[in-house]
Amino acid sequence: MKGNYKFLLLALLIAFASCSFTSKKFDNPDKDKLLIQLITYLLDQGHFDPQDINDDFSANVFEEYLNNLDPFKRYFYASDIKEFSAYKNQLDDQIKGYDVSFFNFTHERLLQRIAESKKVYTNILEKPFDFSKDEEYSADYEKLEYVNDKREMKERWRQQLKFSTIANYDDAIAQRDLNLESNNLPESVFTSENEKPKSKVKKSLKAIEAEAREATKKSLDELYDYIDDRRRTDWFSVYVNAIVEEFDPHTFYFAPEDKERFDRDMSGNFEGIGARLQKKMDGIMVNEIISGGPAWRANELEVGDQILKVRQEDEKEALNVVGMRLDDAIKFIKGPKGTVVTLTLKKVDGTVEDISITRDIVELEETYAKSSTVEKDGKTYGLINLPKFYINFEDYNKRNAASDIKQEILRLKKQGVEGLVLDLRNNGGGSLQTVVDIAGLFIEEGPIVQVKTTGEAKEVLRDKDKSIVWDGPLVILVNELSASASEILAAAMQDYKRGIVIGSKQTYGKGTVQTVFDLNRMVRNNTTGDMGALKFTTQKFYRINGGSTQLEGVKSDVVVPDRYSYINIGEKDQENPLPWDKIDAADYSVWENYFDYDTTISKSKERMAVNEQLKLIDANAKWVKKIRDRESYSLNYNDYKKEMELNEEEAKRFEKLSEYKTDLTFNSLPYEIKLMEQDSVLQEKRRRWHLALAKDVYIEEALNVLNDLKMTYAIKNKVANSVKN
Repeated sequence: MKGNYKFLLLALLIAFASCSFTSKKFDNPDKDKLLIQLITYLLDQGHFDPQDINDDFSANVFEEYLNNLDPFKRYFYASDIKEFSAYKNQLDDQIKGYDVSFFNFTHERLLQRIAESKKVYTNILEKPFDFSKDEEYSADYEKLEYVNDKREMKERWRQQLKFSTIANYDDAIAQRDLNLESNNLPESVFTSENEKPKSKVKKSLKAIEAEAREATKKSLDELYDYIDDRRRTDWFSVYVNAIVEEFDPHTFYFAPEDKERFDRDMSGNFEGIGARLQKKMDGIMVNEIISGGPAWRANELEVGDQILKVRQEDEKEALNVVGMRLDDAIKFIKGPKGTVVTLTLKKVDGTVEDISITRDIVELEETYAKSSTVEKDGKTYGLINLPKFYINFEDYNKRNAASDIKQEILRLKKQGVEGLVLDLRNNGGGSLQTVVDIAGLFIEEGPIVQVKTTGEAKEVLRDKDKSIVWDGPLVILVNELSASASEILAAAMQDYKRGIVIGSKQTYGKGTVQTVFDLNRMVRNNTTGDMGALKFTTQKFYRINGGSTQLEGVKSDVVVPDRYSYINIGEKDQENPLPWDKIDAADYSVWENYFDYDTTISKSKERMAVNEQLKLIDANAKWVKKIRDRESYSLNYNDYKKEMELNEEEAKRFEKLSEYKTDLTFNSLPYEIKLMEQDSVLQEKRRRWHLALAKDVYIEEALNVLNDLKMTYAIKNKVANSVKN
């Protein structure tokens, strides 16, 4: 979230021009030392919760840095770690003295071990694997010990390579069997020459095993080509981020190339598949699907999927991206408009499949608010989906989330809606100012959020506009991925008892704000080159009741299960999050109306407890958790195959989830219907959205809650009028 962005940035710039900065010189000719000097000074002066750079800090940086360098523990030996450990409690002193000798030492040793490991895996993959042998492979890399000698290192690699190869082996056997089945089909069923089986000769298991090993080797060779391409500055960024991420999980150093990429992403369009990715240990994970983009249109990629391989349309073989640096992997996933990329995915449920996506220009149009009417039991309700709290920081009067939400509410009111659902699921946040303005659409006036900056008195941000755009029943939908600005809005409506929050047990739990600062601004007469930028945490947000949304998020009034219920994806599951705390409550009054919130919430909970679809969703979420937490795999092919078949059989239990349908009817508003006459893409987007809504059990319950609120209003209003008369 970027609340008070312009004011904060201005304050920082003024500070950097003040006497406190004029007496501080940043002109070290050594770029590495200069970078350490810049970031440590900036974090000490500007971070919301500056850390003491002491022996404990040093030990944490030491562990995190080595884990980032060698997560599979297949480069360094125990003897290396013993040598490195001499620095374990000295890094704080090195950081303060801008000394990078520890980095230089580890970097030199890492390059040596990487070169050695290439010979190790090459030799191992020259010999066949025995998939009839009974042995287990542990994927719990954190519990692995560093090896003591070359024999143990070879065995470490052998097990990891055999695990990679057995998956290739299984794929190849499945493809062979599919080809044999195709051989028995008449040629008339094939629409092109490419679909016809290439050979009628049954491949031997020996030949398949050799091909599987070769595929593993090729993927590793390609990975090592890109490792060899990494510059020293790339590795130094790993070290720098091991330092800055000790402050909190949202503080991050952008090397010059990374900063350029960040700026491009902020510009609003790029060429690619339309998905945001993040690195989790060895995996490249999907953490957001950009609405309207190629991946969204293909409708096959999901948040939580892990990308295993990437294949370009002009290449026969896929590139294994497991263990690859995120930036390197993205280079292969992105690409020019019109080209096709095929991704091998490990799905959220543990299954592995290939999907192909045609790249396109990804525009963020679908981050804008959109609305629909919905008919239920003879009543018309309104639904607004808000994917982001967007804003133009240069000109707030241009299109922003608050003005768009207001416009959509006015349009829905013209359609005679009797209740409103505001869908904030998967909304990761955005502008603080828009949160305040949106909340003001539902209340007369009052505080919305409290902001705390280190060393300063709290600031209470208020809605000062007494007009109310919507005073009817309101439901806020959230989930575990609703974060930051979404949490502020949901919390404000909950504290005012203005709306009922339905969703996950709690939201993401990000109650902090970051700013991105160009480090070059701090260097006079810079002759060392581009220094990059630092994103760091500057403020913390609090509800009007005084509680922080940090870690705890917003707890839903009505809790409903979803597929993420048992997966660790919140702020509390990140490294080094800032703590939860509480400040004094703001002065506010609960919304005065005739809605009986307690009775409505109670009735909703009763419905949720007996809803069969939600029971199945909860069972699926538990199963997904079990699959993701699995750490041990058989390297005996027969046992491996049985495990995969059992997994697929269990997955069939949950096929009914996609078959669920409601009897709800969704319709676009008149202005959009006119636009659709000239825009077939928009028409398809809305058709797809309405189809998804009609299968959405959470929307169905939100409408039930709106109806209950409406009924309690009518009953209480009737009673109130009787008393008056």
